[in-house]
Amino acid sequence: MRSALHWLCSLVALVALAGCASAPETHADYDKTVDFAQYRSFAFFDKVGTDEADYESLTTRHLKASTRRELEARGYRYSESEPDLLVNFNASVTQQTRVRSAPMGFYGGYYGYGYPGYYGYWGGYEPYIYQYDEGTLKIDIVDARRKQLVWEGVTVGRITDKARNDRSAALDLAVRDIFTRFPSR
Repeated sequence: MRSALHWLCSLVALVALAGCASAPETHADYDKTVDFAQYRSFAFFDKVGTDEADYESLTTRHLKASTRRELEARGYRYSESEPDLLVNFNASVTQQTRVRSAPMGFYGGYYGYGYPGYYGYWGGYEPYIYQYDEGTLKIDIVDARRKQLVWEGVTVGRITDKARNDRSAALDLAVRDIFTRFPSR
């Protein structure tokens, strides 16, 4: 009986911890006075924010390919000579720390009696501390002629092992998610 109860409590704890991992938060803002129908072409800034060195990074290459696909799917054409819009990227990674409290019984309790059950719950609570990396990707779109920001999209989320192992797919998904908020022409 105790092992079944222990298994059930462990499952509840696992589900509760899985609930802590949330989907990326994405939002966008744009200049509502701008008519996006006037824009036909785009290009990228000569040096985008994701390139700190004097060469194009792999991250920048992935972001350019994904962004180009998204903008072309919306009817814009890529043109390095006199584009209507210029695109820039900024990305950062920060380490986050979260503290949650969980019933001690989920981690063993006092001789196993800390679990909710026949004797009620008397095991107390203990902190559960975990750290993770959080990534932020920002895409800016600027009116090339006026040199003014007309749209920006941002996504913030936990960097998972899956994202680390397949960075190209993770960046593609992030860009696609950001562009779901891009105004239609």
